[in-house]
Amino acid sequence: MEEHSRAREPRLFDVIAMTFVASLLISNVAAQKLFAFGSATFTAGVIVFPITYIFGDVLTEVYGYERTRRVIWTGFACNIFLALVLWIAIALPPAKGWPLQEQFSRVLGLVPRIVAASITGYWIGEFSNSYIMARMKLATKGRWLPARTICSTIVGELLDSVAFVLIAFLFVFPAGLLAQTIFYGWAFKVLYEVIATPLTVLVVRWLKQYEGVDVYDTNTNFSPFAVASKPARPSDQAE
Repeated sequence: MEEHSRAREPRLFDVIAMTFVASLLISNVAAQKLFAFGSATFTAGVIVFPITYIFGDVLTEVYGYERTRRVIWTGFACNIFLALVLWIAIALPPAKGWPLQEQFSRVLGLVPRIVAASITGYWIGEFSNSYIMARMKLATKGRWLPARTICSTIVGELLDSVAFVLIAFLFVFPAGLLAQTIFYGWAFKVLYEVIATPLTVLVVRWLKQYEGVDVYDTNTNFSPFAVASKPARPSDQAE
């Protein structure tokens, strides 16, 4: 990499970050529905939610933990905003002639609990995923990207799935169904990551070339609550 590229503002970081947050919010609404696929039970959020972990891997690998931490907190805040807006929307008196208040409440009435589950699981899972990605990158000196994305997803998605399902559906569905939902959801998301790994690797390599940056979190404060830390070190050469 040329020296001047280190100071260049990333050109696609905001696009990836916005797509990450949008995928998260969409998955929260979809997650209210449980569906069966053969003998397996899933929340409909699995259609979209695994994409957030793929984007999380890309953000951490290319731009570093410190920038990714800001995106994770942005998603956290947007989740709370979504719950608040929907709660107000349900509470507002319906207009005369609008007959869908009951249906609207039924469809979106669980969203605050779903979002509470989502932000808890999301916070634990995403920070675990990003932390493991950044630490493994340092330990492997940037090698074995596929192994790093899969290992971080295995841990992050497991923590996320357990927290989400228990908070969202405890005392709503039987314990057996909860266990199935956790296991099948986690297994599906990990499989999703494995299948998407070749594409993730290609996107990461292209972004490093395009952006001219490959951040190693050598001096990063890994606390989720840190406001600022010493700048992470860009490498002289992308993978």
